[in-house]
Amino acid sequence: MSQEILPDLQACVLCEDVRQEASGQQTLIGIIGMIPAPGVPIGFFKLCLWSRWCGGTGNFVQRSLILNPDDDQPIAESDVAFALPSLDAHATNVHVFGGLQFQKYGLYTVEVRLDGQLRLRFPLPVVPVQQN
Repeated sequence: MSQEILPDLQACVLCEDVRQEASGQQTLIGIIGMIPAPGVPIGFFKLCLWSRWCGGTGNFVQRSLILNPDDDQPIAESDVAFALPSLDAHATNVHVFGGLQFQKYGLYTVEVRLDGQLRLRFPLPVVPVQQN
């Protein structure tokens, strides 16, 4: 690869699991936009962050984090190295956060960084719900 071109983040989804099908396609299970919790702390065996990069060339490192609402300290983080050999290539990354616990209600944040630069930031609210 002669010249590095930064790729575009085509999509990024937080979900409960990513299943690899026999056809090679991926199925996202339990897409998460918020976490309703009857009490805290609330734990997850695993959460996955699925992302797809395209339109670039070179070798890159994607760092994904889930940040605490009070101090922006990570409660989970993961790195994945990937390569895009040509502009028509794409890379699909799955970050698996295991044994994750949200200690309190609040507005957590998911960040995606590419080679240390922030490329995406979105809220992940953990909110109280009434049990019936």
